[in-house]
Amino acid sequence: MTRRIAFVTGGAGFIGSNIVARLAEDPTLDVVVCDRLREAELGKWRNIAKHPIGDFVAPEAMFDWLEKRWRDVELVVHMAAVSSTTEPDADKIIHSNFTLSRDLFRWCADRQRRFVYASSAATYGSGEQGFDDDNSYEALTALRPLNTYGWSKALFDLFAARQAARDYAPPQWVGLKFFNVYGPNEEHKHSMKSVASQIWPKVREGHAVQLFKSYRKDVPDGGQTRDFVYVRDAADVSRWLYENPQVNGIYNLGSGKARTFEEMARQVFEAAGRNAEIEYTPMPPAIRDKYQYFTEAKMDRLFQAGYPKPMTTLEDGIGDYVRGYLSQPDPYR
Repeated sequence: MTRRIAFVTGGAGFIGSNIVARLAEDPTLDVVVCDRLREAELGKWRNIAKHPIGDFVAPEAMFDWLEKRWRDVELVVHMAAVSSTTEPDADKIIHSNFTLSRDLFRWCADRQRRFVYASSAATYGSGEQGFDDDNSYEALTALRPLNTYGWSKALFDLFAARQAARDYAPPQWVGLKFFNVYGPNEEHKHSMKSVASQIWPKVREGHAVQLFKSYRKDVPDGGQTRDFVYVRDAADVSRWLYENPQVNGIYNLGSGKARTFEEMARQVFEAAGRNAEIEYTPMPPAIRDKYQYFTEAKMDRLFQAGYPKPMTTLEDGIGDYVRGYLSQPDPYR
């Protein structure tokens, strides 16, 4: 009997494990996770502990594993990346976020296997040119990311689009420009966790929470905005792409509506049934000049491609996250 395999790199990570959970709902599909679990105390293994997986592969064994089983692999979902925007080692970033992605793209193109990968809203930089997921060469080369992480993601977007234009691409290739994702299974991310997850312990204990001060006169403290997107939407879009192999290109994945950090914090307090207490603390000097004050995904292209579901509102997403996960003894999906 022929196996059907979805191979997910970074499958024990935050977004990756939620995609694994969604794909694993199909009993006819073997979902294979490629990742490093590292220290057991960090609990990263818990991100995939509730779901059946077809195999677990170490990153260094990835291409050997794929070569042996490539006929059964239908889809490669590439979520593995160096995601820290403050990572100082540029060589480490470019190897993980560009070189590895390039090699997987070529592997999928050569063997005609489908490929979905994680891009990022960080490719848009300050957002002065807007947040339109235009796939044209001119639009992609005009982007000016603010950090090495954003540049590495923009570089690969351009590579993938150019290869596709030259008719050297997987039969399905999709880049997802994730905006500010939050939700279950981010416990292992520490300082890179979402604001909701970071402030939860203080909200739970009834203490005030801290947000960054603003350093722009036209933006009040706490008035910095982001497009906060619930990780359930990221998993649902990935599942929809698996079911719709005709969809290709680079797409924004956000809620489509910018909200302030203060609104985010107040929603966490409200979901916990507590009065909001918010204090403002100085922003670290190292990030002040590279800080995005506004992001908002333009979602038209994804819906025009046929995605049928509305994106989760901040109110519904935070409510589900707090009541269904953060406040529970077992907060993992």
